[in-house]
Amino acid sequence: MINGTHISNGQGGFTLVAVLWLIAILSLAAITTLRVISFDMEVASAKVHGSRAFQLAEMGIAIGSNPAVERNDPLLHRIDEVNNEEVHVSITSEGARFNINSLVVAEDKTLLRSILIHFGLDLDGAQALTDALTDWIDADDEVALNGAEIEDYEKLGRLNQPFNRAFYDIEEMALVLGMDQVEFLRPDWRNWFTIWSSGTLDINEADAELISVAAEVTPEATSIIPETVRGTDNIRDTEDDVPFENIGTALSLLGIGGETGQIIAQRFTVADTTTRITSTARSGDSTRRITAIVRNRTGRPALLDRTTEIVP
Repeated sequence: MINGTHISNGQGGFTLVAVLWLIAILSLAAITTLRVISFDMEVASAKVHGSRAFQLAEMGIAIGSNPAVERNDPLLHRIDEVNNEEVHVSITSEGARFNINSLVVAEDKTLLRSILIHFGLDLDGAQALTDALTDWIDADDEVALNGAEIEDYEKLGRLNQPFNRAFYDIEEMALVLGMDQVEFLRPDWRNWFTIWSSGTLDINEADAELISVAAEVTPEATSIIPETVRGTDNIRDTEDDVPFENIGTALSLLGIGGETGQIIAQRFTVADTTTRITSTARSGDSTRRITAIVRNRTGRPALLDRTTEIVP
């Protein structure tokens, strides 16, 4: 009895269950609120760290763009363990890649086919893609022997292709009929090409694999080129580096001369003035990367391209 009123066992049990349900609902609401608050804090923290990482990446680009900073300068790498931050900047020559526009315009189909065959395409596939790349750039609608023009793309439901102009971006290459095979065989094909270099492959900067294709020798034989450039310590960008001053000297090491040497020499340079500066910065769990392509970095620099990305 409460205040003179009798409460049956059934009513008391119902009240107890209702109270327990109310407690459960309030607990669930409290937990949900805490999770929402925690999520909001994580989002806010990610925004702060992302903004900070972007700022650090910008600082890295500024340092890398300074003509007084050498490619092996300690300033290009900074680790702050206290604030859980780090910045790494790389300075490389854009001439270390093949300029796809120059290759097609120069009509060096032999080299272009060799690159595609090196990627794993058979001869027929390499010839077809070489012609398709040419058709993409040329201003007419005449189909090359094994190429692809507007009708071929329309059959695939792709309108207003090819663009009939030079590539404005490496990603445009992926649109060319037949490039899907290259994507399957060599997902890293983008590392082979550029649209920003002066035109020919810088023999002092390119990897042995690229040099071997352009020089028409094996990668094993070509390894002597980067080894010579690195000098006695076998480390790039140190005081004992011995870059080649002319293409003839480099080709002679590969046993290439005569008329063949003259043809192959046209594919190379020893001093491309286009530089790729890549700044990757991390703050907490957020990483950002900025890539800048600069011409004449040590003279009157001109910014050719700039991209930013969120690194997973």
